[in-house]
Amino acid sequence: MEPRRARGYGSIGSQFEKVSMVITDTHTHLYATEFAEYIDEVIERAKAAGVTRCFLPNVDLATADALVALAKRYPDMCFPMMGLHPCHVKENFEEELAALFAYFDRETFCAVGEIGIDLYWDKTTLDIQTKAFKRQVEFAIERKLPICIHSRESFDIIANILEDYKGKVGGVFHCFTGSLAQAERAIGFGFMLGIGGVLTFKNSGLDAVVKDIDLKHLLLETDSPYLAPMPHRGKRNESAYTALVAQKLADIKEMSLQELARITTENSIKLFGT
Repeated sequence: MEPRRARGYGSIGSQFEKVSMVITDTHTHLYATEFAEYIDEVIERAKAAGVTRCFLPNVDLATADALVALAKRYPDMCFPMMGLHPCHVKENFEEELAALFAYFDRETFCAVGEIGIDLYWDKTTLDIQTKAFKRQVEFAIERKLPICIHSRESFDIIANILEDYKGKVGGVFHCFTGSLAQAERAIGFGFMLGIGGVLTFKNSGLDAVVKDIDLKHLLLETDSPYLAPMPHRGKRNESAYTALVAQKLADIKEMSLQELARITTENSIKLFGT
């Protein structure tokens, strides 16, 4: 990440500004401090690229107010979720979840997220991560909301947990990078797959997986400010770059960018109800 504006941002809008379409970024942390100084520019670049719908997953209690504030600032473009990210689950998670759940009585959210299990950074917290995940899944079921799942090095563990909730909850596996068998298992639970910048990485193998998956199961995302697609890999990501992921997926599916954007946006409306 760069503390100031990353190079190359000016080019994305000019590539797509003459194309009439709606691209949806189903996973972007636009409320993050990395964007605070430039949020209006970031929003305008997204619009110029055709990205006019952005879904905001929460991280923890410290980020909740900023997320809600940004969604209210751009109500026709930014749609909020609320949840506790697995990397931020601590021993007091029950207390933090109670505070986060209270937001649902004051505000409207399209999903419970970002939730899940992350075994990349810390395997020692698996027990409390699992408990927090299950509690949030059950809360989503109570509220009749979809969930947004973070599953880094934990897909099979999460899938085994979801067996107990099969048919009761749906949602999206955010930043899906798994195998075709894992994709089919997730789809079997009634979940969609969030496809982001990794699709553009050389030798990721994700292109071969998504080629065999019906587009009705796929969503576009960035995970901004992380995981920028090529040719911006290693720099700060932002929602405008969803257009680059969309173009890559359109190429793989051998279809027009406009049609790809239309179908994946319809998928997001079907899942999130907005």
